[in-house]
Amino acid sequence: MTENKPLDTESPSQEKLLHAANGFAVLLLDLILSLAAIAAIVLGAIALGGQAATRGPAVGAVLLACGIIWLALPSWVLLCGIKVLKPNEALVLTLFGRYVGTLKSEGIYFVNPFCTAVNPTAEAVNSELGKAETEAAAKGKVVLHSTRMSKKISLKTMTLNNEKQKINDLLGNPIIIGIAVIWRVSDTAKAVFQVDNYREFLSIQCDSALRNIVRLYPYDTAEEGSDERSLRGSSQEISENLKQEIASRVAPAGLEILEARITHLAYAPEIAAVMLQRQQASAVIDARKMIVEGAVGMVEMALEKLSENQIVELDEERKAQMVSNLMVVLCSSKDAQPVVNSGTLY
Repeated sequence: MTENKPLDTESPSQEKLLHAANGFAVLLLDLILSLAAIAAIVLGAIALGGQAATRGPAVGAVLLACGIIWLALPSWVLLCGIKVLKPNEALVLTLFGRYVGTLKSEGIYFVNPFCTAVNPTAEAVNSELGKAETEAAAKGKVVLHSTRMSKKISLKTMTLNNEKQKINDLLGNPIIIGIAVIWRVSDTAKAVFQVDNYREFLSIQCDSALRNIVRLYPYDTAEEGSDERSLRGSSQEISENLKQEIASRVAPAGLEILEARITHLAYAPEIAAVMLQRQQASAVIDARKMIVEGAVGMVEMALEKLSENQIVELDEERKAQMVSNLMVVLCSSKDAQPVVNSGTLY
């Protein structure tokens, strides 16, 4: 009969804060011991050169050996354990491949000298920079040494601006759209151990989420005042949906999405001219509707005033002719040329 043991719930992808020793005290101790080692080397050399004491050479050899050994190895090992962090920086540490914890507060710390900092994103970026510099040097171009990315993980709020994409909207119209995503690292362990490169992972997921959201909405509504949601008219709703879509995708990587906004929205060049004509035609139709409504009201008011004041009595045929003339004058896109009638109306 075997005994059921509880499962180990602690996994490398669960962030745990590392409480390290004060690095300044260790640095001061190492400095004092290094000065003592230098003094021991000097005294040992003096003792080896002296002939007064019979045990002088033996003591001098011991002091000389201890001083040299300390300066050669232990002093440098202690310095390797000193870690300095600025505000909004974190350091993920492993010991022989095992995750030991994360330093997240600014200050100077002392950790196990054999711990190593892990950041696959920095390694990938530095590798690409190295390849680019090597290729440029091989072609005889001037090589500008770019700043290498540190293995420290930035906890600052950052902005991602991907390239503009061509996507088909709900109606199948190709549009060019670009977004800006404001994000930050919330879980350093997930960002390091769950994905290979969290920056590249975020970029790919933003592009994928953008395509899924854009395909659900048309670029613009067919009629003004319609309740239909569109990319141009419902920017706030689109941004909120886009933020939630991206956040759900990048949560396993320990990334937090603070905001997602559309920064560029336009029809693709191949249909931009046609869509511009469509918008212009729609604007002309709307303007004509307003002109006709106003003209009808003015004609109606004119007939009522003529009838109330008993200025002239018009039969139905004359009223129809007058309405036609007034509508032509009021709705025409050009100024009307008046014609004086020298005869009689009857």
